[in-house]
Amino acid sequence: MFSDTHFHFKMMTEERGIDGPETLKIMAERNCFFGLDIGTRCDDLQGRFECVEKSLEKIEDEVLRKKAEKFVYYSAGIWPDVEEIHDRENCMKKLRQSIQAFPKEKLAAIGEGGLDHHWNPSGADGRCESDFDQKTYQGERELFEMQLELARELNLPFIIHSRDAFEDTLACVKTIGYHNGIVHCYSYGIDEARAFLDLGWYIAFGGATTYTKKSKLEEMKALLNFVPSDRLLLETDSPYLSPVPFRGQANSPVKIEFVYNHIAQNRGMAVEELSNLVDENIRSLFKTVI
Repeated sequence: MFSDTHFHFKMMTEERGIDGPETLKIMAERNCFFGLDIGTRCDDLQGRFECVEKSLEKIEDEVLRKKAEKFVYYSAGIWPDVEEIHDRENCMKKLRQSIQAFPKEKLAAIGEGGLDHHWNPSGADGRCESDFDQKTYQGERELFEMQLELARELNLPFIIHSRDAFEDTLACVKTIGYHNGIVHCYSYGIDEARAFLDLGWYIAFGGATTYTKKSKLEEMKALLNFVPSDRLLLETDSPYLSPVPFRGQANSPVKIEFVYNHIAQNRGMAVEELSNLVDENIRSLFKTVI
């Protein structure tokens, strides 16, 4: 139960103090079907893999350790950091090199990559509008499109990061014409969801859906019910966006059950049914998953 299609394991354990072996053990005890460790840097793939491996080695129960080894997969991608935007050609070369050296059967997706126009200099990402002149905006689009092309080349799903950038994001995916993957941590409305869904994208919801203000509850419920059953995925984005009642704390895939409970309640279905539905969608999207 409780697959998680988006988490950052190395950040969780090395930066936020989450117990890696315990997290993987609990996921295995729950018979988690799929967990995707997400890339954000051009050269982070091997280091992330080694971080997970070290935690797996500390799981004493062999049965649980083997379960965890089976359900953990990886993506490789470049988050739209200003430095990597300006060095995109070199970064893409490094990304390709890291992928070539990685076990093919464990690479499930390309990303996360995309566009981020949420300006919050004091936030974790340190986004400043002043850093984005026209050259940077264009470079950000190019970096996104280069990764979409790579996903098409490798025939892998792409994990889209899109924040306050719907129109530009849609323009980029239409330009490349490769519609295979997830709009992760979905933060737009029904009209925007329809545009992505019509092209063939999956929509992933996370802990932020539990933050909804009372005045917006019906609007959120409508969105959660609008996404078709065969395009719905759930995630944590750990160590970020911990769901209520843990908002503000470091997140982990263990807490995804609160996301499942919230979405199931809003869609009027049993949490077990929702879990099975998500797992079936994972099988459909991620061809490397057995």
